Amino acid sequence: MAKVLMLLPNEEFDPTEAAVPWHVLNMAGHEVHFATGNGTQARCDERTLSGEGLGGLLKSLAAKPDNADIYRQMEQDKKFQNPLAWQDVKPDDFDALVIPGGHAPGMKPYLESEHVFSVCRNFFERQAPVASVCHGILALARTKNSDGLSILHGYQVTGLNNFQENIAYKMTKKTMGTHYQTYPVSVQDEVSQVLASPKDFKAGNLYQTFGTAKNPHKGFIVKDRNLISARWPGDVYKLAYGFVDMLKAI
Repeated sequence: MAKVLMLLPNEEFDPTEAAVPWHVLNMAGHEVHFATGNGTQARCDERTLSGEGLGGLLKSLAAKPDNADIYRQMEQDKKFQNPLAWQDVKPDDFDALVIPGGHAPGMKPYLESEHVFSVCRNFFERQAPVASVCHGILALARTKNSDGLSILHGYQVTGLNNFQENIAYKMTKKTMGTHYQTYPVSVQDEVSQVLASPKDFKAGNLYQTFGTAKNPHKGFIVKDRNLISARWPGDVYKLAYGFVDMLKAI
């Protein structure tokens, strides 16, 4: 079975986007290891996990109860409690890479780290399996090859699309400020700029179905060679099972 590395920021990542792949990969017999900025246990975005302050229509932005339970199970994993530091990761020790997302300010060090970029570059140079969701695609987009182009140049990908990002920000701006706006430029717009063509960013359908443990086929993903990418927590079960399928080939 595969030895999988999951990169995380020290804080404020999306709990579903990390926990569901961890759960599905473990159920399939794979070994998931973690790395954070300073090698200490990561903490997710507590607002998303608990739903605190997300009443009414905003409740849709909180983690589903079943997914929150899986996250709490992941917190008890000894590997999650004892991660590597990004700078100490030896990518060749791992067969596959998972890059979860999130939107809160704590994501920025993760999405701007040269150590993270170095790890991502190694997996693409080896054409090793990589799974990305939501803002995680920014880490890949910002990783450059020796020719100065993004490692995503020539790939078809997805990530948090403009509709999803804009509606979440507008819904929460009054009560939460810029908590749901990680950068002034949207994920879709930034990633599209580094692709061979803006059309290589696949936004998916406007109507969004939410995948669950009972209905993991729901959602939207894009597969291109060694990369599988998804947009948001509603896609993450489909992403995780698709990644398990990719790992069967290694």
